[in-house]
Amino acid sequence: MKAKEFHFKPLNVGRWFIWGLFALALLVAPRIWTSGLAQTMLTQMGIGVIACLAYNILLGQGGMLSFGHAVYSGMGAFLAIHALNMAGAGTLGLPVSLIPLIGGVAGLVCAALLGYVSTKKAGTPFAMITLGIGELVFALALMLPEFSGGEGGVSSNRVIGQPVLGITFGPQIQVYYLVAVYCFICTAAMFALTRTPLGRMLNAVRDNPERVEFVGYNTHWVRFMAFTISGFFAGVAGGLGAINTEIVNGEVLHATRSGAYLLFTFLGGATFFFGPIIGAVLMVFCGVLLSELTKAWLLYLGLIFLFMVMYAPGGFASLILMNLRVAAFGKLKQLWTSYLALAGTALAALVGAATMIEMVYHRQLNEALGPELRFMGATLNSAGLDAWFGAGFLIVVGAALFELVRRQYVHEWGEIQEDIEKEIKRREAL
Repeated sequence: MKAKEFHFKPLNVGRWFIWGLFALALLVAPRIWTSGLAQTMLTQMGIGVIACLAYNILLGQGGMLSFGHAVYSGMGAFLAIHALNMAGAGTLGLPVSLIPLIGGVAGLVCAALLGYVSTKKAGTPFAMITLGIGELVFALALMLPEFSGGEGGVSSNRVIGQPVLGITFGPQIQVYYLVAVYCFICTAAMFALTRTPLGRMLNAVRDNPERVEFVGYNTHWVRFMAFTISGFFAGVAGGLGAINTEIVNGEVLHATRSGAYLLFTFLGGATFFFGPIIGAVLMVFCGVLLSELTKAWLLYLGLIFLFMVMYAPGGFASLILMNLRVAAFGKLKQLWTSYLALAGTALAALVGAATMIEMVYHRQLNEALGPELRFMGATLNSAGLDAWFGAGFLIVVGAALFELVRRQYVHEWGEIQEDIEKEIKRREAL
């Protein structure tokens, strides 16, 4: 009789540490930032993390550029708000904590119905199909006011039934912890998906669909299964958003929300799992704080996106990981002067561009208040030549110096990467 063989599998301490740190951050965040605004933003960040990670199943894992993913989060939000009203009326025996799952099922069903057609194609045809479906569903929702509530939307009250252990979901902090629990579970589930055969095959379909077809797999079904899973998690995010705001209108289906998912997932880093988490945090900061600071926040966001596409197409996640690799080999100290020079020159160009943008917006929107405006603690005269010349001078000089410093930085970076590769080969030879 053959003896049993036992294989020792070492515990991945680093992974457990990271997930424990993530759970701890979700737990203590509202205790550090205790204001109502901060807790509302934290709640929105948790919802955004689920939505962006769900979108990244398509974009980052499967290489599918979708312009209509708000359909599935939006339909999840609508079904969740209707379920919440039914639960409040006593016709649906479901606690508030499980309402987001109704949104998830709604997103999954919609993704199954619409995704079968969408995923028959890939690349540009897929993107165009999703754009058309998104516009179709948005227009259809406005034509069905019984479902969408028309321009006013559908409102509800999340405080229903008797409190359980003192939890009513009335205070914002209770809603935050509900979102935090869903955020952690959904993030873990989507990470686990990347380690399954389906997740690996989805990566293969992204990289080389012809070879996948050659070995006998149906690329359409792989894309379709990923699409439905993504729709489920997007629906969960929509359901949580409905509970958080207690109102849902047609804007949740609009193309601008799909564009936001795409934009911030890319900025965070679509090729890395944690990239969309960074993107979701940026999405809330831009939508809440930056929009309060200036009316031109969308223009600034576009400039940031353009800058990232030109100089860091891998997003913020790629910048973090590349520098961590350099730091692990003790080479980061060689680059700190270049980083300071890059930051200084970029800041000069940014201040010049921001000054010019604010003066243009002031003359277009606030001309009746006079030519003067306050910007960064200074009083600027938008009717005078000095302010425009100074802003233009900062842009030109800052951009020129940035390009010079960037070329030097690229040279230094190349030398460091060569040293790292030599060190890796030396270690492998030992």
